[in-house]
This record gives sequence, structure tokens and C-alpha cells, in this order.
Amino acid sequence: MAFDLIIFDMDGTLVDSEPIANRVFHEKLVQLGLDPRFDEATVAADLTGLALSSCFTIVRERYGIVLPEDFEADLQAETFRRLSRDLRPVTGVPDMLHRVAARPKCVASSSELDKIALSLELCGLSGHFGPHTFSAQQVTNGKPHPDLFLFAAERMGHAPTACAVVEDSLPGAQAGIRAGMTVFAYRPGGDGEVFATMGCRVFHDMAYLPALLG
Repeated sequence: MAFDLIIFDMDGTLVDSEPIANRVFHEKLVQLGLDPRFDEATVAADLTGLALSSCFTIVRERYGIVLPEDFEADLQAETFRRLSRDLRPVTGVPDMLHRVAARPKCVASSSELDKIALSLELCGLSGHFGPHTFSAQQVTNGKPHPDLFLFAAERMGHAPTACAVVEDSLPGAQAGIRAGMTVFAYRPGGDGEVFATMGCRVFHDMAYLPALLG
């Protein structure tokens, strides 16, 4: 089927930002005395796909760390510095976006609006979306709740059932399913069983996505 709107996640789906952001977050937590059993891979698995507010809740409740008042500002400053130096688009994304250039599309990301704008600009992707970017900052509940995707669909003027969501994270896929949308789960490592069980359409290469979208 052809969809009226394609809603793209950003981190890990359009831009390869997650390894950078997760590394910075882990480094900052280590500086605050993070228990060594919470290594970088564990922190990445716990936090990927979530809004910062949800990440901070996990840090307090699961890791037992009291965050200083300037933690968010410090974290964001270092993350932006690393992104500006190292960020690249996900493999195959520029060509894929050119192939779906005529389709209505937007970005709905757990990242903050300024980080979305910076990331898309750094990777040369801003022109594909223009002002059509939406952040978890704009809704009450971030992923895995459906609020962000429903907000994006409403703002873009399309019914949820006519929307496709392109996601790479479990919280994002859960949010899309709960919104009543068709979810395409990008799993380049081939580990898509959990996503398929949820009802997602799993794919492993961005080159295949335009055909899957109909």
C-alpha cells in the first residue's frame, strides 16, 4: 500500500548519532561515579530511543546517581561538539531520501528541536524535511508512548492509519504500533525478531525502503 505520510525517526535511522551520544552520556556518568557494571553497551541499551527526561529518570532510579543542576547543559554541549565533528548520515539514507523526494514526510524524534536541526544540517538532510520536524519536547509523553507520532500526524494533516513510521529502536517501534501506524523497523544487524513479533516490517538496508513504502 502507499502511505499518505512517512514519519522518520532520526537518531539511528537517518543519522548515525547514537554511538556518539551514548558514548558521551556514559563518559559523563562515569565522571559522576557510575558503577562499573553499567558499561557503555548497557547504558546504550537502556537509553537508546528515549527522550532525555526518561533517560534522567533511569539514571536516578536504576543507576542511583543524583544529577547536578548543570548536567543537562554540560551533556548537551559536549554532545553537540562531538556531533559537529563526527556525525554522518546512516548508510544509504541520502539516496533513499532522494528516491522518496515526492512523498509527504517528516521527522519525529526523541531528540530536542535544536539537536534535530543541527543533525539534519550536518548530514545535508535538512532540505528533505524543511520545517516538518517534531520533538518529544512538544508532547507530554515520549516514546514508547504514541504521543509524538500522533502529534506529528495531526500537525501534518493525516490519519494515523495512513502513516508509515521508520524506526530503529524498540521504544520507537512500540510508539508507532501504539499509534496505530505501520512500522518499518530498520535493523542493519539482522536482529529483527522482536520487532517482527510486534508486527513491524523489518528491513536491513535503506536501499530497500522505497519499494517497501509502496
